[in-house]
Amino acid sequence: MQQWMIYGANGYTGQLIAHEAKAQGLTPILAGRNREAIAALASELGFEHRIFDLRDEAATRDGLEGIRAVAHCAGPFSATSQPMINACMVTHCHYLDITGEIDVFVAAQKRHHDAVAANIVICPGVGFDVIPTDCIAATLKSELPDADHLALGFDSRSGFSPGTAKTSVESLKMGGKVREKDKIRTVPLAFQSRDIDFGNGSKFAVTIPWGDIATAWYTTGIDNIAVFIPMAPSAAARLRKLDAIRPLLALAPVQALLKRIAGKRVKGPDSEQREKARTYVWGEAQNRAGKKVTARIETANGYDVTVHGVLMAVKHVLEAENAPGYFTPSRLMGAQCVERLPGSGAMTISQQ
Repeated sequence: MQQWMIYGANGYTGQLIAHEAKAQGLTPILAGRNREAIAALASELGFEHRIFDLRDEAATRDGLEGIRAVAHCAGPFSATSQPMINACMVTHCHYLDITGEIDVFVAAQKRHHDAVAANIVICPGVGFDVIPTDCIAATLKSELPDADHLALGFDSRSGFSPGTAKTSVESLKMGGKVREKDKIRTVPLAFQSRDIDFGNGSKFAVTIPWGDIATAWYTTGIDNIAVFIPMAPSAAARLRKLDAIRPLLALAPVQALLKRIAGKRVKGPDSEQREKARTYVWGEAQNRAGKKVTARIETANGYDVTVHGVLMAVKHVLEAENAPGYFTPSRLMGAQCVERLPGSGAMTISQQ
């Protein structure tokens, strides 16, 4: 197997991926900018390591020397993805990441022709964001080719890692997002609501600004997309009230304070918590005639999906014959790839 790298390996998710890679007999090079933490983890697992900061372009290019694929795990990806992609272009290194940020997906999509020229794959979102929902989107498009509305969602109790908590703080200032008539639209938080059976009983659910607003459109071409999660009506009402102070939440000192608090208070779920936290993923496509198709799948918790999704994607880009360019997970590895992940059941389809 060609050399590959986990960048941000000392983060919560990066460490999970590194430990599972060791369990599978893989030998990634661990990397990041925290010399002490990276060196300690590499010594523990018996892996090589490299230290470089993505803010240093030359050091980043040197750090990727000889690397054929990088699993980029250092967020916030709004700040880190483009520097890493730029270096991957120069060094001809496949780019994978675990982002869920809409703007990061949109920016990556715009690099398709650059990736083709560099003969590399760019595929952000090879974790829980957005493998399960992207696979459901692709399946629904296949089942209802003339669909013009797509709703996706999930019910997960996986908990937050420090990185995910900080990204959530950053997303508050951006408001809600939906796709309407082929355009990504900024809307109030908890903009739409409906009752949804994600696979474990009907629940009140609201829209969230999830990555599929960008990725599911690329996968399916459907122009109207929304993503839902279950939420208590009282919590949804509080979230809507936050819209009045979104300009305040966008201020740099406020963002810095909230992220600092999140980093200190959130540690990430332990293995026992992850084991108990099953995830239920749902999707519904509808055409102009009113015909509906629904898909559901039960998976492991979001972090285990991410760990195994990343390793599946790494193996795919290093071992399969890949056309270069930008891909969503289902376009890269097939709409059934979620079913191959440990802990996943079979996807079920129903029509109305």
